[in-house]
Amino acid sequence: MKLADVEIHMQKAVESAQRAFNTIRTGRASTSLLDRVMVEYYGTPTPLKSLASINTPDASTISIQPYDKGSLNLIEKAISLSDLGLTPNNDGSAIRLNIPPLTSDRRKEFVKLAGKFAEEGKVSIRNIRRDAVDSVRKQEKNHEIPEDESKDLQDKLQKMTTKYTERIEALLAEKEKDIMTV
Repeated sequence: MKLADVEIHMQKAVESAQRAFNTIRTGRASTSLLDRVMVEYYGTPTPLKSLASINTPDASTISIQPYDKGSLNLIEKAISLSDLGLTPNNDGSAIRLNIPPLTSDRRKEFVKLAGKFAEEGKVSIRNIRRDAVDSVRKQEKNHEIPEDESKDLQDKLQKMTTKYTERIEALLAEKEKDIMTV
C-alpha cells in the first residue's frame, strides 16, 4: 500500500464530486448540464455529447446541433425523459433548451442535491482511508512494518483524508453560492 496510490484515489473521488456538481443547474446555461444525458441511438445508450455539437449562444439558452439529422427526435426524447426538467424546442435542424430562472424552492432542492453529491464524495474518501488503514494494520500484524511506522502512516492517511474532505466542502460551498445567486 502506497500513500501516492491512496492520494490518487482520493483525488479521483474529489473529481467525481466536481463532475456531479457540474450537472446541477444554476440558472445559467451550461453545456455540462447535459453530461449525464444518454440517447438510445441504434439500440445503444450513447452520450449526447458524442452525437451532437452543444453550445451556449447566450446565458439562458443551450443549442444542440446533431451530427446526424435522423437522431434529432431521439435526442429530443432523451432530454424530455431526463431529470433536467427542461423542455426541448425542436426546429427541424437543431434543438434549443431555454434555461428558466430558478425559483427559490427549486434552488433549495438543488442545494440539497449538491449536499448529497458532496456526502457521497466524502463517504468515498473515508472508504479509501478505511481500506488503506486496514492494509497498514494488516502489515503491522504480519510484522512487515514496525508499530511506530504503522502509527505514522495512519496519521498521514488521516491528514490526507481531512485535506480531500475539505476540498469537497470548498467545492460544495462554491456550488451552493452559484445556485443561490439570483
